Amino acid sequence: MRGFRFFLLLILVVASFAFGKERVVINSYMSDPAPRKALEELVKMFEQKYPEYKVVINTFAHEDFKVLLRTWLASPKGTADVVTWFAGERMRYFAEMGLIVPVEEVFAGSKWEDYFPASFKSTCSYKGKIYFIPQSWYWWGVYYRKSVFEKLGIKPPKTWDEFLQVCETLKKNGIVPIAIGTKFPWTAAGWFDILNLRINGLDFHISLTAGEVPYTDPRVVKVFDYWRVLVERDYFLPNHSSYEWQEAATFLFRGQAGMYYIGQFIKDVAPAEVKDDLDFFRFPIIDPSVPLYEETPIDGFMVPANAPNKKGAIAFLKFIASKEAQEKFAKDLGRLAANVHVAPPDEHARKGLNMVLESAGVTQFYDRDSNPEMAEVGMNGFVEFMHNPAKINDILRRLESERKRIYGK
Repeated sequence: MRGFRFFLLLILVVASFAFGKERVVINSYMSDPAPRKALEELVKMFEQKYPEYKVVINTFAHEDFKVLLRTWLASPKGTADVVTWFAGERMRYFAEMGLIVPVEEVFAGSKWEDYFPASFKSTCSYKGKIYFIPQSWYWWGVYYRKSVFEKLGIKPPKTWDEFLQVCETLKKNGIVPIAIGTKFPWTAAGWFDILNLRINGLDFHISLTAGEVPYTDPRVVKVFDYWRVLVERDYFLPNHSSYEWQEAATFLFRGQAGMYYIGQFIKDVAPAEVKDDLDFFRFPIIDPSVPLYEETPIDGFMVPANAPNKKGAIAFLKFIASKEAQEKFAKDLGRLAANVHVAPPDEHARKGLNMVLESAGVTQFYDRDSNPEMAEVGMNGFVEFMHNPAKINDILRRLESERKRIYGK
């Protein structure tokens, strides 16, 4: 009986300790196994360093998260203290609506530049206040398997003509030249972005995503003229709208597809036996007079305006901003940490960093730089074009009509 009383007392003590902790809830889109595990490891580190907090992670499929986030942020009663999200227009959209709050308390006693590059500040701010804590960033490149290229005697192409030759060599050898999964259309936006950057340059691309350029502009039409060559020669994975990006990647991993223009995160889903065989090259030059620009999306965290525990949220984001946390996440996933004091975790990441540093400028991504409503209709239009390139004039007229409606220009 005495032993039972002691056991009951022990349970009550443990329970009171657990219930005495402040709860911090994170809603996360990191649903792929590798990033999900990496976030869980960070949470363990945070709880060890700050034992007064208990963190709960709610994980959602990436595409579901994009839809649900608007509902959560607009709800009178908050469901999370911290949410994962993207820098740039996607963050500013919610800041402008008052659905997220500034997080400048993270830098109390210090300044932004003590943690992150000065160049990141504008894409993480709105009206002079910081709303977004960057965690990592990554590059986009044309990924391929080194063993497949070596077997066929292919060298990474540097020009558009060389790229077309590589596509033809792969096709003649029974390999789909380009993998892509457009079940969710943002992967097609990557192709629009890089072709536009290579043909028209960064300033034009920024003006377009800001709603300042008509989609019927001849310079936009030229982008689709180049894209049409790849579509009409059947260089893209057949039935690509049936596949999510991860499913399309399996064709590359199995050697059934030769290349994939995608972000570094493709390594998150690569089988262990394939990871070291994956490499990438810079998307080829199309117009030699246009400087080389690249896509470098920035991922991180925001605090909802309806967050139940803003104090706990700031504590967690201060930890996330630290060298310790960013180094751990970057090393686990091969990403580039946003923190300026963290070196690239491996040679692959160093190669990506060098490619970005050698570029003339960078941009985020079509659906991160555009108004969300315009991004949705634009990306759907891109996929429609990939299925039926003959409809491009109708598609662009429709996108132009939407641009005028959404931006009022």
